[in-house]
Amino acid sequence: MVRLPVYRRILSDLLAEDRQNVHSELLAELARVNAAKVRKDLSLLGSFGTRGTGYDVAFLLTQIDRALGADDDWPVVVMGIGNLGTALINSEGFSTRGFRVLALFDVDPGVVGRELGGLTVRHVDTLAELTGHGGSAIGVVSTPAAAAQEVTDALVHIGVSAILNFAPQVLSVPPHVLLRHVDLATELQVLSFFQLRRRGEAEAGRPAGRGG
Repeated sequence: MVRLPVYRRILSDLLAEDRQNVHSELLAELARVNAAKVRKDLSLLGSFGTRGTGYDVAFLLTQIDRALGADDDWPVVVMGIGNLGTALINSEGFSTRGFRVLALFDVDPGVVGRELGGLTVRHVDTLAELTGHGGSAIGVVSTPAAAAQEVTDALVHIGVSAILNFAPQVLSVPPHVLLRHVDLATELQVLSFFQLRRRGEAEAGRPAGRGG
């Protein structure tokens, strides 16, 4: 479920503040959803809440970690080590518990051979040498749009069945491959759409000006 990582972050912060218990109402407020939705989401993990005291923070955090596979080893293969790929690798999200950057690939001679995060950037042509990890590996595509489908096909070819796409390109993958898009331009356009609607509603609510 897409909200579990949000709950996990909130619970981690509460645990750091030495909070022992949390009610669904507080979780809902912090997650910007309603309490009924929180209870429904968490009920899918099991029956952990106690009437009157709420949820045990540490125990609930453990159950969410288990559901998210945080105790497993998820190798991450990054395709495209330009500005975006470099920023992603250096970001806190890539050091999240359970995820391990396994290999970095690019085609740029100026990038191949460079050291980043303790790994050497390899040429995409050597991707086939990455064996034994396909079933559990997660591919991250951060290439220019023109190269995104080609590297995605290469990832699928070596058995990678989960791909996170940051390239501004709609990708085609087989039905068994999990694919999620993170398109920054699209998200900005969605925000601008709602901003324009908000502006239009505000202007529609203004008193009409006096005629000449």
